[in-house]
Amino acid sequence: MFVIVGWLVALGCIFGVYIVEGGNIHVILHALPWELTTIFGATIGAFLANNQMKVVKAVVSGLGQCFKGSKFNKARYMELLALMFDILQKARKEGLMSIEKDVEDPHSSAIFQKYPTVGNDHHVTEFITDYLRMMVSGNLNAHEIESLMDSEIDTHHHEAHAAVAALQRVAGGLPAFGIVAAVLGVVKTMGSVGQPPAVLGGMIGSALVGTFLGILLAYAFAEPLGGLLEQKVEDAGKELQCIKTTLLASMQGYAPQVAIEFGRKVLYSGDRPTFGELESHVKKK
Repeated sequence: MFVIVGWLVALGCIFGVYIVEGGNIHVILHALPWELTTIFGATIGAFLANNQMKVVKAVVSGLGQCFKGSKFNKARYMELLALMFDILQKARKEGLMSIEKDVEDPHSSAIFQKYPTVGNDHHVTEFITDYLRMMVSGNLNAHEIESLMDSEIDTHHHEAHAAVAALQRVAGGLPAFGIVAAVLGVVKTMGSVGQPPAVLGGMIGSALVGTFLGILLAYAFAEPLGGLLEQKVEDAGKELQCIKTTLLASMQGYAPQVAIEFGRKVLYSGDRPTFGELESHVKKK
């Protein structure tokens, strides 16, 4: 929603001032289809040539997420920490072997299905159950599991940032493709030097629209989308950090009530529930 609002504000101010100052909008509109075709065609071609298919798919998926609200909020984190509390509490009271069935088949687990917001999230469920399985096996200590968690989170971070980097490269290339479109327009104009000055002026104006569009698309559209996608990637990484901190605290002998407090503390301040909010939510559940 805010993405579209931001674009409307940018376009309204840019073209509004241009029209109020007496600019001829027809010159831009006349050149718009051909300049956009040149710029978008070159950009898409370079984008496909520069990225593997998995990155292309990640960018398409990421662009879809940019137009949705963030799923990483206080309510989701309270559900996540309540889930962690329940499973750790069960393991503490009944022994680690008691959660083996929950770990092996989370979709049939009463605990995981009690919290559908995170329990039905494949990536979150897989991350939790993988490390709970290691805890149940008892073959790894806390330091070894922490190192493995860090490696997985680092891999997730680099993989997710591939889409961000691809969008940033697109933003960097758009002004150059705008210049390409403008140069083609100038070449066309130079082939018509016998035309009256008014006609030549219109042709040069149309050619310069390419440069204008390249810069506009780069810094009002592509670059903001890249920045927004990067923020969403960081939010996803923070959720994994929360799970990691909670599980490690439990492995070090802290009670479930204390372990989820460790996890709560690593969350961003704007999404972090207070101690009282989390305690109340856990008791209610």
